[in-house]
This record gives sequence, structure tokens and C-alpha cells, in this order.
Amino acid sequence: MKAVEISSFGGPEVLRLVDRPDPQPQAGELLIQVAASGVNRPDVVQRTGHYPVPAGASDIPGLEVAGEVVGGDSAELAQAGLKLGDRVCALVAGGGYAQLCTAPIAQCLPYPQGLSDVEAASLPETFFTGWSNVFDRAALQAGETFLIQGGSSGIGVTAIQLAKARGARVLVTAGSDEKCEACLKLGADHAINYKTQDFKEEVKRLTDGAGVNVILDMVAGSYVAREVECLTEDGRLVIIAVQGGTKAEFNAALVLRKRLTITGSTLRPRPIAFKQRIAQACLEQVWPFLANRTIKPVIYTTFAAQDAQDPTGSGAAKAHSLMESNQHIGKIVLTW
Repeated sequence: MKAVEISSFGGPEVLRLVDRPDPQPQAGELLIQVAASGVNRPDVVQRTGHYPVPAGASDIPGLEVAGEVVGGDSAELAQAGLKLGDRVCALVAGGGYAQLCTAPIAQCLPYPQGLSDVEAASLPETFFTGWSNVFDRAALQAGETFLIQGGSSGIGVTAIQLAKARGARVLVTAGSDEKCEACLKLGADHAINYKTQDFKEEVKRLTDGAGVNVILDMVAGSYVAREVECLTEDGRLVIIAVQGGTKAEFNAALVLRKRLTITGSTLRPRPIAFKQRIAQACLEQVWPFLANRTIKPVIYTTFAAQDAQDPTGSGAAKAHSLMESNQHIGKIVLTW
């Protein structure tokens, strides 16, 4: 099969289109003929050498795929309500940038009705992450106020729509007026341009000083101190990335007085049983919203993983360059 590998740690140019042996599904797995692969920030972090591959996972980057089931034990497939020829999207621990990819059956879901390969490939990483952190860890409830740091990112556009569909008031930060406008069009109640406005002061103004109930943070670093001040009593801060740095200093007395919860998580190394529970929740609670288009995948652009004019794998390199530029709104997807 053709696959995109990380030839050495470095910039986007280290991504190379190569021949790899076809993967073989093990017990509890199926094999997918990949039509599209989602591109995510962890792929970039892995490429630069700062996100070690979990034990037993493929070194090929890519955490979400969509395509046709072409292999797997028929009895195991039947038990999951699947068969050869079905189209599924899947969360994987690696191996997504390839023509063929194995995936735990428990982490595979049928396409929501009416979605394309590209749209389906954009779902697993962001929707599993969003559901697990916003609703399982932070327990966001209808009527609560929710702040998303980075509302125009792949996870951000997902979290906006999930929270609005479930009755929350949504505030977001984004790095340009264009991105703020895109977030508002997706349903956010207010958008704060963090390059021209102080998000802490804006949150206080927009909530009449009360603060927000939940914050989803992909920045960390110096943001944490201001986020502690932005939270109302019994507020919850969930950190899912550290793009602003791993060190944070904040007023611990506020955590005590306001009974705050500061938590965080990574999804990739979690066991299959944990991800299976998220998959089932998404199938029951989120997939109907996707099927009726209450929630829509937001695809910024696609790149062909195989380019007849440039066999080096420039499609993946271009995708990573775009992600690192932070110019995109929503998801970037590779097609095969």
C-alpha cells in the first residue's frame, strides 16, 4: 500500500509517500480501504518529535479515517452490526495516512446518513475528543455558559455545534475577525478576537461579571491564570492541549473559594474499552444531529495524498503547512 511516513523529525517536508506492507487485522479489528484521512494537530506534534507513538501503534501518522470495510472476522463484524463493504469512520491510534488502515471494531462507526467520505473522515478525532471532555469530564449542562479557546479550530467548530445543540450558551475566542464571524455563523453567541481584545475582560462583560461554567482550553500556559478568574463558582476548566506552554501560575485561592475543577486529558493512549464508550455515546447522542444536519462537518480544504505530479507526498506536507499557519477554519482532510 501507499502511506505517508515521517522520514525524520522536522518540518512538513519530512513527510514522504512510501510503499508499506499491507496491514493485517488482528482479533477485534477490521481493515479499511481508506478514502479520506483527517489531519489533526497531534499529527503535527508527532512529526516534530514531541508526541511519542503509543506502544503497539503504527508509526504512520493519522488518527481518523473513513472508507470501506475490506477485512475482518465475519463473526466479529456481525456482532458489531457490520459487514464487508460497509462504509465506516474510525478513530485509530496511528496509521491513518495510508491506503489501508486497521482499526478496533469498537472504535468504528457507520457514516451518519448523507455524509461523504471526506465529511465522515473529519468526525472521529474531534467529536470523540469534544464529547469526552465537554460532556463527560466537564459535564456541561443545558443553560450553562461555555467558553472555547480557539473556536475556529477543528475541535472548536465541533464543540460550538455540540454545545449549542445541547442547549448551552457559547462564547469563543479566535485570532481574527474572519474567524470570529465564522464561529458566530456556526452558532456561537459571542466571539472574542484574542489579538485585539482581552478575553478575561470580555468574558466578565458578556456575563455581567458572573463568569462561565466551563472552559475548553487548547492553549494552557499563561491562559490558565486568566481562565481561573473567568470561571464562576463550581466552574470546570478542561485542558486538552498546551500550545501556549506547559507551565502555568495561577491564584490557587480562587480555586478554593470558587470550588473550581481543573482537569485535562489525552485520548490517544486510552484503552479501547474507554474509546468504545465514547463511540457509543456519539452514535446515540451526536450522530442523529449529524444525520439531520443540525450539526455539520466544517471542511476547510482537502489535499490529495497521492499527487501524480509530485510523488514525494506533497499533499500531506501541504496539509501540515496549512495547519501550522493557523489560517484554516475547521478541518483539513487528505483524500486517497
